[in-house]
Order: sequence, then structure tokens, then C-alpha cells
Amino acid sequence: MKDQIDELTLLLLYLTSFTDDYGLGEAQRSWKGYPFESLNELSENKYIMGGKRSKSVYLTDDGINQAKELLKKYNIVHEK
Repeated sequence: MKDQIDELTLLLLYLTSFTDDYGLGEAQRSWKGYPFESLNELSENKYIMGGKRSKSVYLTDDGINQAKELLKKYNIVHEK
């Protein structure tokens, strides 16, 4: 069950993400209002990055690619 929660957390981070220009280019960013255990796991897997004190995280290229695979796995149509 924990793996599914982590997958769905990544999927929600991706679906609710927005493009942010942080000075060196654009990045997908999302607010981190999800269980810390899942966020920590996603960070360890290099799917997201961000400081512990920040209220948002950046999705890495690997995280975005994994989220797109999860869209297919769960049959979710998303235009982004």
C-alpha cells in the first residue's frame, strides 16, 4: 500500500504543478501538502527536490517522466 501512496503522491504533485522561472530556467513546481513520509521517499528516489523549510518542491526530470508513466498506468488523461 505504501508504494501506491507514493505513486499517487507523485501523480498529484505532477497534476497540481505549475511552471516557475527560478532565474536559471523554468521548472515544474508543486506545493507540498502531502504526507512527509511519501515526500521523503520521493526525494530519496530523486523524483522531487526542495528544502525542508520550503512550502513547495521541484519535480525533477525523472519525477516528471515517472509521473507521465503513472498517468498511463492509472489511465488518466491529462493535457499539459
